Amino acid sequence: MESWRRNLYVLCGALFVVMMGMSMIMPFLPLYIQQDFGVEDPHEVTAWAGVIFGANFLTAGLVSPIWGNLADKYGRKIMILRSGYFMSIIIAATGFANSLWMLLGLRLLNGMVGGIIPASTALVASSTPKEQIGWAQGLLQSFITAGSIMGPLFGGLLEPRIGFRMIFVVTGSLLLLATLVITFTVKETFVPPEEKERTSLRDDFRMIFSSKKLPVLFFVTVMIQFALFSIIPILPVYIGILLGSAGNVALWAGIVQAAMGTANVLAAPRLGRFGDRFGSQKVLLGCLLVAGLLFIPQGFVTAVWQLVLLRFLLGLSLGGLLPSVNALLRRATPTHMVSRVYGYNNSFVSIGSMLGPMIGGFMAGYVSINGVFWMTSAFLLINAGWVYFSFFRKKEVLQEGT
Repeated sequence: MESWRRNLYVLCGALFVVMMGMSMIMPFLPLYIQQDFGVEDPHEVTAWAGVIFGANFLTAGLVSPIWGNLADKYGRKIMILRSGYFMSIIIAATGFANSLWMLLGLRLLNGMVGGIIPASTALVASSTPKEQIGWAQGLLQSFITAGSIMGPLFGGLLEPRIGFRMIFVVTGSLLLLATLVITFTVKETFVPPEEKERTSLRDDFRMIFSSKKLPVLFFVTVMIQFALFSIIPILPVYIGILLGSAGNVALWAGIVQAAMGTANVLAAPRLGRFGDRFGSQKVLLGCLLVAGLLFIPQGFVTAVWQLVLLRFLLGLSLGGLLPSVNALLRRATPTHMVSRVYGYNNSFVSIGSMLGPMIGGFMAGYVSINGVFWMTSAFLLINAGWVYFSFFRKKEVLQEGT
């Protein structure tokens, strides 16, 4: 088997395990805050959940360009291992937090040492032939999402038996196992850059933001993450309202997440291959439009089964978002700068992922939960307009001018 294919398949399996562990607890963060820390006011719960969930992304956004610069100098694999081993320790320790402030501090620290997914994405992007980059990114994304599917289901089943705290310990153990597999099976043929290609963070910033395409894609990334993560802190609460006093909220939250994730797994590789053939920008635009429209009825549902159906349809469209962005980034980036570009893009992923749950949590607490779905729809549709203007309308204007 070709080296790049072997690495891709190993990383797909390892990140599946990583995301399965990570998603066993994060979707249930509001319930964890309620049950283990004694916070009963729903407004306070959603606010704390938004801040704690987003804290990880604050520090991740600040340090991602540094890790990306080091990865281009010393290799992508070593950045994967650095992230995996440190995160396994910190996440396991999170299960022993005795206050919300300690939980917040550990989430901040986790973001500082994290980055296993962007480092893996960069390793795949730097070694995969450009004509297959969309398929490879779609496949990687589908396994990441598949792990996110299994996590909430296992979390919903494990929580009544071992409690939320022990789930953090299980997550740390799974992350350690995945990192060990990567250590001994992934092979990277890394050629250190020549001295003239070694640049400072200031030089990286100047080169990257002088590009016409990269800042556009960074903005698209922020908007996608903001829109999608704004729902995270309020989803279990929303499901609890729909269920009333009957039903297992944690289990149904897992089912809702699984429905969206299953559709994402089915769609991502196919949409990635479609992007390789017809243009990733077309896939990105179409998926943004469909996703934006599908968020509108989610704010009007009256039963959980309706939410499950709509989240499944949403998952089909989400499968084309981040793989398309990653494919477009790779095609616009020289090989010796791949990790730096993905590092900067991860900063924008982190910005959107941080602001989304914070604003969504506060909006749910002080406006309405339904309004969060409609706000998300608006952001995705605005993003679709930005993509159209940047990748389609500008081309038409240029042709008219010539």
